[in-house]
Amino acid sequence: MNKTRKFCIALLLIMPALSIKAADTTTVVSPDKQIQFKLFPVANKLSFKVVFKGVDVVQTSPLVASLNRVTVTDGAKIGTAKSYVIKERYPWYGVHSTAINECNGAKISLIHKQLAYTLDVRVFNDGAAFQLNFPGAQSAARIPDEATVFNLPKGSTVWYHDMNMHYESVHTKKEISQLQEGEWVAPPGTIKLPQGVYAAITEADLKGYPGMSLQANGNNGLVVRLAHNQPTSYPYRLRYSPEDTQRLMKPAVINGNITTPWRVVMIGADLNTMVNNDIVHNLCPAPDKNLFPNGINTDWIKPGRAVWKYLNGGGDGTVEVMKHFTDGAAKLGFEHNLLEGFWSRWTDEQIKDFVQYSKERNVSIWFWKHSKSLRNKASRDSFFTRCHDLGVAGVKLDFFDHEAKEVVDLYEDILMETAKHKLLVDFHGANKPTGMSRTYPNEMIREAVKGMEASKLADRATHETTIPFTRWLAGPAEYTVVHLGARKQNTTPAHQVASAAILSAPVLTYAVNPDSLPGMTVDMVKSIPATWDETIVLPGSEIGELAAYARRKGTTWFLAVINGNQMKQLKVPLSFLGNGSYSISILKDDSGSEGELKLDTETRTAKEVMTLSLVPGGGFIARFTR
Repeated sequence: MNKTRKFCIALLLIMPALSIKAADTTTVVSPDKQIQFKLFPVANKLSFKVVFKGVDVVQTSPLVASLNRVTVTDGAKIGTAKSYVIKERYPWYGVHSTAINECNGAKISLIHKQLAYTLDVRVFNDGAAFQLNFPGAQSAARIPDEATVFNLPKGSTVWYHDMNMHYESVHTKKEISQLQEGEWVAPPGTIKLPQGVYAAITEADLKGYPGMSLQANGNNGLVVRLAHNQPTSYPYRLRYSPEDTQRLMKPAVINGNITTPWRVVMIGADLNTMVNNDIVHNLCPAPDKNLFPNGINTDWIKPGRAVWKYLNGGGDGTVEVMKHFTDGAAKLGFEHNLLEGFWSRWTDEQIKDFVQYSKERNVSIWFWKHSKSLRNKASRDSFFTRCHDLGVAGVKLDFFDHEAKEVVDLYEDILMETAKHKLLVDFHGANKPTGMSRTYPNEMIREAVKGMEASKLADRATHETTIPFTRWLAGPAEYTVVHLGARKQNTTPAHQVASAAILSAPVLTYAVNPDSLPGMTVDMVKSIPATWDETIVLPGSEIGELAAYARRKGTTWFLAVINGNQMKQLKVPLSFLGNGSYSISILKDDSGSEGELKLDTETRTAKEVMTLSLVPGGGFIARFTR
């Protein structure tokens, strides 16, 4: 073998798999070479596909975008691709404490007549994403639109909900061919291919642009629809005036450069890969060090658990009643107390007294506010300044429920302005998360889920075993976990307590009044953290049937299981544990007394297997301490 040939082989071995141009197809390959994004023309239309280990996750699909109603992807010529590599890790609050951002990227030049623009593609080991960038002068006002299709393989199963309640509906499970033309799919839509591969479609880094939903085309495809094409259903009628609705449903007009959000396809061979996927936040910029000097570790960014006087009684919204809730939070070791709008009837002197009382007990205070009063900068400045000056730690802002560009802009304005006032944010009545909590780590949580507030959700067991693998893939949701009254519906108390370790969030709000917690649950509830260092979704988990998680905080492990509607036997190897013996505190359903709890203690090692018997709607949670 000559020296030149040796050098070429060595170079190929050390070069990352980036953009390969062959026969009019541009291919971007993941670092582990298992996922490919392919871009190519079909009948003069720009098209793409996404492949995982030789299996089409997204089959050949048209990539469709327009400016001022001219489809600029039709007839577009594919030019050169400028490759790049991202390889970084950063601290994170969520399913694990370190996010991994490793991908191969390519900026692919495209030309439509006189318009030159770029398709940016990034391919990770667990998915692919793309976005379009249209340069333009600041004086140029243009209307963007998209109708990109994600064609799914025949026989794929889809878990999705429609847009009737915006992002607060119940998921349906269907084979892709059963989705009728015109049916709405609120991202993320979770998919299981016939080969057993999982995927989910959503968007990331939504800013300065309308939000995206998906609509079935009746031919195994899901079509991108921007906000002005989405249905004007219940939330819009309730929460916006007819005049506001009419304005919000107009297409967005954007000046200057136009950059779409990332269109994301998450991919995993199993549910563990899907739950641990970092793509959505990886696609967002890192935080501004002027606002967040230490990123998520900036001193005023404080995740934790919260009490909430709303669903489980506790008296009127008086200062004395809320001091009692602060006492309840302190006894549980919780960090926050969320107040609904009754606080606005208090004087500043009462608020200062209450905030100081809570601060002395290491409990931070949050105030609720309707978003309609924050639609102009002066009102926001007034409210945020007042909260800061009164010592309030966070704001819970409600009733957005629209993805028009002006609402999306409002989210970012709020995050920027609250950051300047060192306030944490809980978006309630909100759109799906798109990873913006990486850029603005003061965004602790978005609701965007049918949570415990929904009193008429009869099949809560199926719902709560579905959303960890659907809605949660886009980011944490504010479900308001653990209710032991009628709202728990067809779930047991053990299921409810275990749900706190599965439906987790950086601010984990409990629906239950601390006074109503049964004594035997208190020790377990006190120990469940809001964020995790490591998460493992265990075999046996199935969407809508069973969620079984092993989660670690420091050296302590938790095994949390919530069951759907069928009785289950689950064998759990304890190989996730470290060396040595572990003392285990167990909270489970009492098999001898329906609806009751049982507390057990055991000692186990990593070499053993636990066998769990789960009743319909039941649950199990165990804490392992070395």
